[in-house]
Amino acid sequence: MELTVAQKLEALLQLQSIDSKLDEILKIRGDLPEEVRDLEDEIAGYQTRIGKFEREIGVLEGEIEQHRLAKKDAEKLIAKYKEQQMNVRNNREYEAISKEIELQNLEMELSDKRIGEANAKINAKRDEIQEVQHTLTERKKDLDNKKKELDVITAENQEEEKRLLGEREAQAQQIEERLLRSYTKIRTNAQNGLAVVLVKRGACGGCFNMVPPQRQVEIREKKKIIVCEHCGRVFADVEEVAQDKAKRATAL
Repeated sequence: MELTVAQKLEALLQLQSIDSKLDEILKIRGDLPEEVRDLEDEIAGYQTRIGKFEREIGVLEGEIEQHRLAKKDAEKLIAKYKEQQMNVRNNREYEAISKEIELQNLEMELSDKRIGEANAKINAKRDEIQEVQHTLTERKKDLDNKKKELDVITAENQEEEKRLLGEREAQAQQIEERLLRSYTKIRTNAQNGLAVVLVKRGACGGCFNMVPPQRQVEIREKKKIIVCEHCGRVFADVEEVAQDKAKRATAL
């Protein structure tokens, strides 16, 4: 069954009423949900940084092991060259072997230097890990406190929120998809979350710009969906008419 424009507007107005109540519940939570998300992101960043430092330490430790092996190889070659020196036949051979020994000694010194540099970098990164770990511990405490605070507030309104969400789902099913998409888009762009409003005291209930009398007559007739030319919100009714309907409904 095709709904009349008046029925469509009434369905939208009821959906707006439910959404406004849900907004009030979210408003009570304030910035806590966002603060929790920000802390979770910050903590994830610190954990990533620690993981990066640990991987870098692993690479440096691998380099140290390579330099130690290179140093052992140099020691073996030095021992071998010294043994050869004992059996040389002339000064030229002796000097050639001496140069090889000298080169291997330089290799050992270079390996010691590289090992020292790598150890210094490891110590620096471990200090950084310690600093980040300290900050991480503090942020985790902050997150736990924020979550507990949020859980308390959420628990206070949990049943009401659950009921309203159920009502919202049922109400949304009564609205055609195209109209519901438009409602959602307007509501998303509106700072106060109002997509459907009444004309109050001759002005738009959303942006408070004046609505011409002739326009108000058209809104009362509900023959077509009319939006505010300034903010794009849907006009559901004129406040006086809405109040009269409420009074008549109460009287019945």
